[in-house]
Amino acid sequence: MKSTIELLEHTDFPAIKRRQLTILQVNMGYLCNMSCVHCHVAASPYRTEMMSRELVELIPEVLQAQNIDTLDLTGGAPEMHEDFKYLVKAARALGVKVIDRCNLTILMEEGYEDMAHFLADNQVEVVASLPCYSLENVDKQRGKGAFDDSILGLQKLNQLGYGKPDSNLTLNLVFNPQGATLPPNQQQLEADYKRELKAHFDIEFNHLFALTNMPIQRFGAVLLAKNQFHPYMDLLKANYMAANLAEVMCRSTISVNWLGKLFDCDFNQQLEIPVPNKSRRHLSDLLTQNPSGDDIAIADHCYGCTAGQGSSCGGALEEEAVEPALVDTP
Repeated sequence: MKSTIELLEHTDFPAIKRRQLTILQVNMGYLCNMSCVHCHVAASPYRTEMMSRELVELIPEVLQAQNIDTLDLTGGAPEMHEDFKYLVKAARALGVKVIDRCNLTILMEEGYEDMAHFLADNQVEVVASLPCYSLENVDKQRGKGAFDDSILGLQKLNQLGYGKPDSNLTLNLVFNPQGATLPPNQQQLEADYKRELKAHFDIEFNHLFALTNMPIQRFGAVLLAKNQFHPYMDLLKANYMAANLAEVMCRSTISVNWLGKLFDCDFNQQLEIPVPNKSRRHLSDLLTQNPSGDDIAIADHCYGCTAGQGSSCGGALEEEAVEPALVDTP
């Protein structure tokens, strides 16, 4: 059986180039307190890959050299990296906005009880994964007890001012479909989330990001096992929207893995598809070289970012309805 990368590498996706680099997305490592079914990086409590202190210290230098305004920290659970707080403080001292891709449950883990306060004190924007507003669906996707801990984490953030009107503490939530479907309309789903979370848990947040599941890593393996990989790719291609090409995240973002290698996006990182320009493939290269105008590496999974309303790390690209799913949910 072919691997997901072998199935994705031959593509007719349109060629695209990077514009000005404004976001540095750093994967600090694959250690996580969870093992979610939809996780495209296959993170878990058993992963040991973590970025070195030497590379962490290089990041603020790159932020300055490239005049980058946003540092987007992900993992794994980035908060579990021993240098997470150091990096956040260093970036904030430069006036750079910091985004923490938080799974919420980490805020309730032993040893991380002060993390929410740290994020608030440093005005870190929290982008938190919450696949659904119901216990059954969240626990199915993320494990038993995940929903309850997520709610407690959200309430803790709310108590600190996150997601509140007129607050400078931004709290955005992330939705992923349960399986091989396209996300529903983001605006409508956001309204549902806000209504249900407020009514049942008195939780407030700023925005909901509806992300398309990428057919790679753990989720790709599930699709292959259930013979749904090709139908899912057909779904993504059938809903391709050329207008979304202008706003895909790789246009303004570059992704760094735990070894300091550069990729055009987090998904290419997991597929080990490097940036095409061989002269700048490491974080250190960005100290002296500007990647603006470079070709972006593409493969068939890129259709996931352009299907329907589009999908990026900042949610939908177009606020419009999409076609219903054409395959069964895994």
